[in-house]
Amino acid sequence: MDPWLIWLITAALLGVAEIFTLTAALGLLGGAALVTAVLAAIGLPLPWQLLAFTLVATVGLAFLRPIAMRRLMPREVARFGVEALVGGAAYVTAEVTGLSGRVRIGGEEWTARAYDETQVIPPGTTVDVIEIKGTTALVYPRE
Repeated sequence: MDPWLIWLITAALLGVAEIFTLTAALGLLGGAALVTAVLAAIGLPLPWQLLAFTLVATVGLAFLRPIAMRRLMPREVARFGVEALVGGAAYVTAEVTGLSGRVRIGGEEWTARAYDETQVIPPGTTVDVIEIKGTTALVYPRE
């Protein structure tokens, strides 16, 4: 069997495998095998084919794969509304218990409850907003 045909089959197999893995690595190796198949078809000796495959695969994996992965990775979606408040800090303005309380979040007064219903958080304490339920912030004191 001719070497170019072996490289072509290898490129096809790597391309099919990439469809199932979606890692961008096997596709780049398949591209390197395809380039090597072309070089083998024009008569390049086997040691030079292996060198060409190694060089093209290395360049692809070292430079092209990171660019492709950055494009494929989902960007962090900006949070809006009350979702943006979760995880932030709040300042207790009126004692917070498991039943009631008041906190200031970003310049606004909110009703609040302690996330741990047995806790009593005194005024002046900085707390973390754990969750927002309706118009009430569930808070937990910072350590």
